[in-house]
Amino acid sequence: MPARPSSRMPSCLEQLRDASGPAAPRTVADLLTYLNDVPDPRARRGVRYPWTALQALAAAAVLAGATSMAAIGEWVADAPQRILARLGFRPDPLTGLIRPPHPTTIRLVLAAADGDALDGAIGRFLHERRAPPASRRVIAVDGKTLRGSRTQERPATVLIADG
Repeated sequence: MPARPSSRMPSCLEQLRDASGPAAPRTVADLLTYLNDVPDPRARRGVRYPWTALQALAAAAVLAGATSMAAIGEWVADAPQRILARLGFRPDPLTGLIRPPHPTTIRLVLAAADGDALDGAIGRFLHERRAPPASRRVIAVDGKTLRGSRTQERPATVLIADG
């Protein structure tokens, strides 16, 4: 029996949730540029939607507040035509409408994507979008308390690392 795709949102998309502020049209184009670097594992036969557009649609849903695969699917189903066009979906030549992909398609795309490549693309996008001014220095600090290091005579040992 084949493995069922997870209903959890991929961790690489979770970092987009923390991106603050609305995305300008130029920002969307920038994200598409980064997502172009994620390799498409699909066979050529039967491909209906552009690979980058599918990934960008999931990213847009997360930026709009989706926190699970179900929420991403709901957002995709309700996505406006202009957003679908901006993300790279093509309209039907007869009707002129863009049919959004089924939520299962989005889930399968995210399951098939190279997680490291997708994480790297989104990470590079966020890094350049949030680059601090040259005059500001950013310091990251992480701490861990050593289990079993506390005794009656002394407090627990805490390790701190900066990066």
